[in-house]
Amino acid sequence: MIAGFLKEFREFAVRGNVVDMAVGIIIGAAFGKIVASLVEDVIMPPIGWLVGKVDFSDLYINLSGETYASLQAAKTAGAPVVGYGSFINACINFTIVAFAVFLLVKQINRLKKMAAIKEEDSAAAPPPADVVLLEEIRDILKSK
Repeated sequence: MIAGFLKEFREFAVRGNVVDMAVGIIIGAAFGKIVASLVEDVIMPPIGWLVGKVDFSDLYINLSGETYASLQAAKTAGAPVVGYGSFINACINFTIVAFAVFLLVKQINRLKKMAAIKEEDSAAAPPPADVVLLEEIRDILKSK
């Protein structure tokens, strides 16, 4: 029973689509880290500077009524806070990732269309004249 289960699991785990999915997840996680760094370290500082030297990641609503110097200080004190600045950063991260995936899928679809057109062209192209001539000779020889 266990041997059959292990055999079935091994067959499942080494299927091409499962391995492809695992590779996609790993690359996606790495891409997510790159995008997070892009947003936090490159995009948000200039935006924050333009809107009045605001660090979006430190924007929050304090629900406790006490005053804290930063979001981290409020969290360390255990105060209930709504960290809407982190949410803004997450939305920007999502938008960048979604746009990058859109561009990738668009490019893949364009390449697939080009490959399909090449296949149609090669299938629809008439055979060369020498091939037609050889086919005619073959047909004449068959008829005799």
